[in-house]
Amino acid sequence: MRVIIALVIAAAVFFWINHGETPKDRIVLLPEADGKPSSLVIKSAKGNAMLDRPYAAADVGGKGSIQLKDSSDKEVSKRYGELLAAIPPRPLSWQVYFVKGSDELTSESIAVLEQVKAELTRRPAPEISVIGHTDSVHTLEANDALSLKRAQVVKNVLVRAGFDGQKMEVSGRGKRELLIPTPDEVDEPRNRRVEINIR
Repeated sequence: MRVIIALVIAAAVFFWINHGETPKDRIVLLPEADGKPSSLVIKSAKGNAMLDRPYAAADVGGKGSIQLKDSSDKEVSKRYGELLAAIPPRPLSWQVYFVKGSDELTSESIAVLEQVKAELTRRPAPEISVIGHTDSVHTLEANDALSLKRAQVVKNVLVRAGFDGQKMEVSGRGKRELLIPTPDEVDEPRNRRVEINIR
């Protein structure tokens, strides 16, 4: 699910003099972190309007009138900078993969863990969940143990990098939540993974 990209703030100190209305709400469409286009439809008793570019804005009056406006990064920072600074960073997720039947990370996954560590240093109090998975080869019991072992390997890497292991939630799901559905005894590398979620 995408994080909400609209900044919706009750601007109670402003009055819509032209319409004789009570204080209005200002809605500003913020850019997506990944640069992808987005849009937002505003509906009220007096009609609809669409914001379809970064920093497009609308003032919605107490009686439902909508007035479209243009805003900017500078204006948003000036008006709502303190509020934006208080918003926690968006949750992020990564997946790292393992060599068949083992708790050994693939070489590509070691580089991914470096990205995870870099992101963790930017967050003052991150909540971290580490969830291990396996492919469908072997028994349920064996895969439960292996998935937990894989999750523990990732936790240990993060602890050695200086992150508090007490603040990490670690679990193993075995072959119960296959990323790529397969019958039993199928070797699927994308299922041999650990999910790392940061909030």
